[in-house]
Amino acid sequence: MTHRTLPNNVELDPIAWKILESLQQNARLSFAELGRKVGLSTPAVAERIHRLEEAGVITGYHAALDMTKLGVPIRVLVRLTLPGGEVQFGRAVAALRELPEISRCHRITGEESFVIEAHVASVRHLEALIDKLSALGATATSTVLSSPVERREYRAAQIDAFAKYR
Repeated sequence: MTHRTLPNNVELDPIAWKILESLQQNARLSFAELGRKVGLSTPAVAERIHRLEEAGVITGYHAALDMTKLGVPIRVLVRLTLPGGEVQFGRAVAALRELPEISRCHRITGEESFVIEAHVASVRHLEALIDKLSALGATATSTVLSSPVERREYRAAQIDAFAKYR
């Protein structure tokens, strides 16, 4: 495993990676529990996590929701192609941020401008969402049948393997 130092003198050493791996598996671990797992005191773990947050390595902690159990069982991917220009882009981004169905939106390369992940309650709801998105540009929609890789947990060895592409 390579040893890297990030901005703010944050070290990605084996202990930092043990912390990151543990938090990816269970972000609700207390500092004391985490300290026992990685062999540090509670204050030392708290300081390490604080520094990883400040360096932007840890960007947040989230609860994963089962949208089906919340009554929103259909997940779709919508590719949106804008007709052109930065003015259109800014308007589109503002409009996309206002749509509560959208859980993720990525600006992409290629013919399309965005790939949008959204959750809808029914086909009628999907139709209403597509109508709103079509006001911004051309759409192409796919329904997600399953997600074989829903959320990946990263390990130091995986990131190290990426180094040959840097």
